[in-house]
Amino acid sequence: MRVLIIEDENLAAKRIMKMVKEQEPDFIIEGITDSIESSVSWLKANPHPDLILMDIELADGQSFEIFNQIDVKSTIIFTTAYDEFAIRAFKVNSIDYLLKPIDAAELKNSFEKFKELKQSSIVAPKLDMETIVSALKEKQQSYKHRFLVKQGQRLIPIDIQEIAYFYTEDKVSFIKTYTEHRYIVDHSLDELELLLDPNNFFRANRQFIVGPKCLDGIHNHFNGKLKINLKPNTGEEVFVSREKAADFKKWLGEK
Repeated sequence: MRVLIIEDENLAAKRIMKMVKEQEPDFIIEGITDSIESSVSWLKANPHPDLILMDIELADGQSFEIFNQIDVKSTIIFTTAYDEFAIRAFKVNSIDYLLKPIDAAELKNSFEKFKELKQSSIVAPKLDMETIVSALKEKQQSYKHRFLVKQGQRLIPIDIQEIAYFYTEDKVSFIKTYTEHRYIVDHSLDELELLLDPNNFFRANRQFIVGPKCLDGIHNHFNGKLKINLKPNTGEEVFVSREKAADFKKWLGEK
């Protein structure tokens, strides 16, 4: 069986590759891609594999966009941080999924389902991406209006209007308020991206989710990137990638 891994975190990709080799030594990993663009290019240039292990959140957008650009012939197992409500869409469409961090036993079960499907005369259902995206959007209608954070022995509610941006440092996520207070928040940035109203916050890169009022300057940078100054000051340079630059400008109101 030929396998393609689509995962934009290098360590996660290596871990998945190791788990595949441990669970199914006869499976051949034909490639690893880390973005929508590289995945579409790979699928156009190569025979489609039997199986794709596909992360939903990639550096240049959600992997669903791949299906808009090319007719994928492979069976898909999504790897995702989405919660149980959103996953109903995957069940409805008979798509298998694995919640991160991936458990070895669950990966093994997914492979067993895949092999049974391949050995039977059952045709794998065609992905109904419209239904999936619709269900995910339904999930996202209930956005967070405040976060309960811990400071010492105290629990403090932080209203969303108080938050300038979210960021990650040493694998820990933080809230930064306009009053320059910093609090640890018990969500990854991937999870926060689902909890926040996209009209009010934008995922600038892997380290920052920003609100419009925290922007203290936007500058064109090398190779199509944008350099953004944030307030309160971050103490480091923050960039929006070339792939996200156009969406970032639209989010800010550019037509």
